[in-house]
Amino acid sequence: MTAIAIDDEPIALDIVTAHAAKVPFVDLKTTFTNAFEAISYLQQHKVDLLFLDIKMPDISGIDFLKALSKPPMVIFTTAYSEHAVQSFELDAVDYLLKPFSLSRFLKACNKAKELFDLRNQAPETKSDFIFIKDGYEQVKVLLNEILYIEASGNYTQIKLSQNRLLSSRITINELADLLPNQQFIRTHRAFIVAKDKISRYDRSQIIIEDKSIPIGATYFQNLKLPF
Repeated sequence: MTAIAIDDEPIALDIVTAHAAKVPFVDLKTTFTNAFEAISYLQQHKVDLLFLDIKMPDISGIDFLKALSKPPMVIFTTAYSEHAVQSFELDAVDYLLKPFSLSRFLKACNKAKELFDLRNQAPETKSDFIFIKDGYEQVKVLLNEILYIEASGNYTQIKLSQNRLLSSRITINELADLLPNQQFIRTHRAFIVAKDKISRYDRSQIIIEDKSIPIGATYFQNLKLPF
């Protein structure tokens, strides 16, 4: 994975650089103490992973990430714990509290690698199955077993047939990229449904089994009912 690091403290960047050099699947291309120079770099180069400080003088790491139209995966690195919840709402891979050890850094990188591999499996798994991380395992899920998918806090709940439920840290946006449009449709920022599992619907909701799934106003405009 290609990566860059942004932190206004050069010593902090030295630590990230030293740790990254020991992780074989992370290619740290460069580092920045100036966030705006990093934006220019991101506009010209493909970057898979961003190590990003939160407390910076000109722009916070949170605002920096929000300003990117297509942000890479991000691991926040900070000395402050109060932004943890907000960082995960932005789908951060992990949140490293300074000073962090090499083992903790490696754990965060492993999380990023799992997401990276998952995203890059999409072209060959859009046939009839995908792999979903459930706890410490990668579970094979047949597409025709999926009823609906619901974003729930920092997790995504995948409701399967036969009353099975998977819970994964993959985001609903990442799942939307994995699933074929012919079989699944996004009806709400928190829901994706399997078209062939819909039993009935109206302008405001879709019913699958006994579950009422809302249709968001912005998504309704793009829905072509009946499917």
